[in-house]
This record gives sequence, C-alpha cells and structure tokens, in this order.
Amino acid sequence: MLAYAMAKYSRSSLTMRSRWLRSVLSVRSSSSIPSTSSTVIAPIADLAHIPFAIERLSLLAAIELVDEQRWDGQERSTRYQNFRRSGWHTPDLGAQAPTFTAAVEALFTAYDHVGAEMLTALKVAIPPPESMKPDAYERTLKARAFDVARYLLPLATNTSLGQIVNARTLETQVSRLLTSPFAEVRQLGEKLQIAATEPAWNVQHGAAQVLCDEIGSMDEGCGERAAEALLRPVKTAPTLVKYATPNDYLRQTRSELTTAASELMAGQPIEPSPVVDLLDDAEPLEVELATSLLYPHCHYSYRQLRRQVAALSAAQRSELIGLGTKHRGRHDELLRAFSAGHSLRFDILMDIGGFRDMHRHRRCIQLLQRYTDVHGYEEPICPGQPTLAEANLEGAYAEALSCGLCHLSPAPG
Repeated sequence: MLAYAMAKYSRSSLTMRSRWLRSVLSVRSSSSIPSTSSTVIAPIADLAHIPFAIERLSLLAAIELVDEQRWDGQERSTRYQNFRRSGWHTPDLGAQAPTFTAAVEALFTAYDHVGAEMLTALKVAIPPPESMKPDAYERTLKARAFDVARYLLPLATNTSLGQIVNARTLETQVSRLLTSPFAEVRQLGEKLQIAATEPAWNVQHGAAQVLCDEIGSMDEGCGERAAEALLRPVKTAPTLVKYATPNDYLRQTRSELTTAASELMAGQPIEPSPVVDLLDDAEPLEVELATSLLYPHCHYSYRQLRRQVAALSAAQRSELIGLGTKHRGRHDELLRAFSAGHSLRFDILMDIGGFRDMHRHRRCIQLLQRYTDVHGYEEPICPGQPTLAEANLEGAYAEALSCGLCHLSPAPG
C-alpha cells in the first residue's frame, strides 16, 4: 500500500501529508493494488519491496536464488553454526539415490570429525588470552574450526536465507528459477510465486487478536472495526508477479550455446590456467562478446576459449553472437554476457565455498560456469592457525573428498 501511495504521489502536486494521500494509505483492500490503478503499475513494481524468509533450501538452490544483480538479503553463515543439524536435500535420483545419500553422509561424518579435531588443535596452538572470557574464547575457536570443516559441506546441505526484493526483480527472479534445470530450484520458484500472491504473514496477528477480543468484549461494534483494521489479510506484491512464467529465451539460448561451445572446442583437453587470470590484452569487441556468451556453458578457461573464437571468421563470430539474441522476446533482458567492454576482466578458478563469498559482490558482472570436479579441490588454508597436516587431518580430508566428489556435479532433475 505504501508503494501504491508513492506511485500516486509521483503523479500529484499534493503534499505527502495531504488529505488525499492519507486517504490512499487508508484504503481497505485485500489486494495491494486497487483494480482502478493500472496507470501506476510500473512505479509500484520498483517501489514495492517485499521481504521473504526462505527456509530448508539447499546450498545449490540458495546460490541460484541470490544470483541477481539487484538483490538484498542475508544467508545463514556456515562459519558460526553447525550445519550437520540442518540436514540435506535429496533430489529424485531413482536408483542412484542410495549412492547419493552415502556420499553425503560420508561428507557430513568427515565434517564432524574435521571440525572437532581442528578445534582441539586450535586450543593447543592458541592459548586463551587472559582478558578473554572462556565462552568468547570457545566461540572464536569454533568459528575458526568451522572455517576449515565447511569445505566439506555438500551442495545438498540445507540452509535458509532472507531477502528483500522489489516486485520487478522478484518477477524476473521467479521466471529465472522456473527455468532452472534443477527440480528443487523450479519448485522454489513456484513457492515464491505462491507466497507473493497470498496474504503476507502478520507478525502482530496474535497480539492484535487479543486486543480486538478485549475491545469487542466492551463494545462489539468497535471490536469489529478494530479487527477489520488490524487483522485484515494484506497482499504485499503487485499482481504482475503471479504472471511470471518460465523464460523460453533463457532455456533455448542456454541449450544452443552449450551445443555451440561443445562444437567449437571439439573435445579439446582443458589446459592448465592460473587461479586468477587478468585478461588485460586488447581484443575486438566481437571476440569478447562471443567468448563471454560461450564461457558459462563449458569448463574451459576464458583465455583458451577466446583463442578458439579469435580463430573464427567474422561471419562465424557473428553467428555465435546471434545465438544470444535469437530467441529474445520483447520484455527479456539481454544476457549478462552482453555487458561487455570492461577494462578489467578476471577469469577466476575457485572452490565453491570461496565462490559463495565472492558471489555476494554484485557490482561486477559475473559469468558463472557450472559446478564440476574436473579441476580437483582446494585445501583450506587459514593464516595463523594449524594446517590440515599439522592437525593430522590431511588424510581424512582427502579421503572424504575423494569419496564424495560426486556431489560437486549435481545432475539436473
């Protein structure tokens, strides 16, 4: 309703405290947008900020959910909590489900073991300062132990997060989630859409109900008016969210670019590349565009992929670029790969845990490749504290990842 008032305010010369705007704010409706307000739908999409609590979704689904350029939210920290208690999401894998469950259970067993043993090693290596209280000392070292153990968390691990998004971003987010190759993510998109179109949860409902009952016991008519004002269901999202559908532009383009990348590289081996590669050498814009479009749909480094693209003819590169717009509809945003021409471009090879910290910084344009185990895995290195080898955990860590690497390549479904 505030978004509706602000949208009307932008089309009026009246002051915010005018009687007219007060009447807008006092509209009694079960919908956030009166049916007569079609002229202010666009401003409301930008002004309506909707809070969501999203619980028991996998780390994989959380990464997909927050992958928006315009997003505000907070996810549960793997540094301060024991995620063993959270459980995990099991996709519909048919006959492969027991293998999946065994791999996840092995990783969580190693997570418990490495966390406990690293905490013991930290207590030996770092004595408590005299000025620090015992509970603060224990809490600090547990966080450092989780810094190491969380490298073993599978992508199936359940987490939770809160987000505050405007309705326009929510519409594109829901559409993108509905287009995901992962069933859990598609179901998440459906649940977000339902939650956005139903009345919001009123945190004060219980206390308001008691108050209304007390008022009604003294004056029945006054109690009814109080209930109408305090207990009425309120929909917080503009109706445009309920019309979000799977995005054919994303789905068809993703498929065709995956095929194009595979045909271009023709099974070439993945060449070794630095962990961080600054791509500072000049190149024609067409080469950058074509390479950026293909990059998220393969596991080659940007530099190796670009070399193949640069060897193509101008007509072949134009054909690749055309794949990025071939299926675009009137209201579809261009793919991120078209945000080209930046002077600083980095190709970064990193573990999933480190990526999750990098992912939250959205002022840059991020082109993400799919999860894979073809590049191996990282060992946690935390300056100022024992290494895995020093804590006699190197063997247990390597064994756990060798047994559980299958969780890094989740199969769509």
